[in-house]
This record gives sequence, structure tokens and C-alpha cells, in this order.
Amino acid sequence: MRVRVCYFAVLRELVGLREEDIEIAEGADIQALLRELGRKHPSLGSIVERVAIARNHQYAESHEPLRDGDEIALLPPVSGGAPDPRTAASEPPESLVAAEGRLRLSFDPLDVSDVSRLVERSEAGAVVTFAGAVRRQSQGRVVTHLDYEAYPPMVLTQMQRVVDEALEQWPQAKIAIHHRVGTLAIGDLAVAIAVSTPHRKEAFAACSFTIDRLKEVVPIWKREYFEDGEHWVGWGP
Repeated sequence: MRVRVCYFAVLRELVGLREEDIEIAEGADIQALLRELGRKHPSLGSIVERVAIARNHQYAESHEPLRDGDEIALLPPVSGGAPDPRTAASEPPESLVAAEGRLRLSFDPLDVSDVSRLVERSEAGAVVTFAGAVRRQSQGRVVTHLDYEAYPPMVLTQMQRVVDEALEQWPQAKIAIHHRVGTLAIGDLAVAIAVSTPHRKEAFAACSFTIDRLKEVVPIWKREYFEDGEHWVGWGP
């Protein structure tokens, strides 16, 4: 049978491919595929055993059996970069939008006030926003710009997962998440989150949870460019 394998961020650089079709025996599982990829691409080394795996746009376990036509994505730790994301394997359209605009992935600049308006309502006594901006300094080095890359088929579903998890703890919350991809300059916003709740304590807590969880599960990667080099956040040289 044949499956398609997609590579992102530092993994794509190590393999030198964005995607490829792999022939593998009927009945093989994801772990068998990873072993085959390790043999085919020695540059991956032990990394191939430590990546997160998505099968048909959902996180998967290594013991899951493969089926003909599956799309398997190898995902480095998310950070929430490729030298021009517009040429990446899974290029998003101008924007991907869900939940009446509250979830969004786009190349467009972000506006916190636009995101805030999406959660305003008469029941809300508090609206808390978070804006993540590109900063000049990182790890004691001068940053010149950042690149953000995403796996678009998974981004909105994982954003919704984050929202659902937040609502389990703060059921009265209304949440909006907008994330930008592409090349960002110093001061540009990479992510904007807004949360409204009846009371401020819950709004602050839900907003903090949302950005932390976003960085853990939503497949978006960041590459930092410095005056003296570059670096993948999460993994890389």
C-alpha cells in the first residue's frame, strides 16, 4: 500500500523534501513506517522516533495501523518557520476561518481590537486579550525577523480543541484565536487571543490557559533569524 508522508520545519530541511509517497507492506503500523523512514533518510537519526505524528490531520499513536492513501505528517515540537511559508507543502489560502471568525489562520496582519470584538457580549463583565509580538531580543541575540509555518489541515481543528478544553474549565467563556503565518518583522503580531467571561478572574485564567495550550498542540512552527544566524524554536541546530 502507499501512504503520503509530509515533513515540516527542521524535519523538512533534514530530509530535503516537503512530502513523498512511501510504499509499505499491508498491515504495517505507524511505527513500521517510522523505521522505514529512518532507513531511507539517515539524516533523521533518532529524531524520527521522537516526533509527534498526525494521521489524516489528527494526532495519532505509533501503534495505529496504516491504510492505503493515509496522509502521515511528521511534526516537530510546535512553537507557535520555512524560508518562505508561501511555498510550503500545505500552503494555506489567504485565510482559514472557523467558528464565525473566532478561529483564524492567515498571512494578514492581526488587529487585537478585531479579535476582541468577536467575543464581546452583554453577559461579559470582562474581556481579556493577549497579543504575542515579535521581539528584538531572544536568548541574548538580536532578532531580525521571524518566519512562521503551519500545517493548515490541522490548525483550526486543534484551535477548536484548545477552545473546547478551556470551556470544560470555564464554560461561560467565549474565546477567539487568530494566528499569522509568513515572514514577520519586529513588532508584528504573531497571535492574538481574546476571552470574555462574566468575571475578570476567569477571563485571565482562560486566556492564560489558551495561549499555553496553543503552543503545545497547534501545529505552527517558528524560525528565528538573528544577525549572526538562525534557529528553529523547539528543535534545530
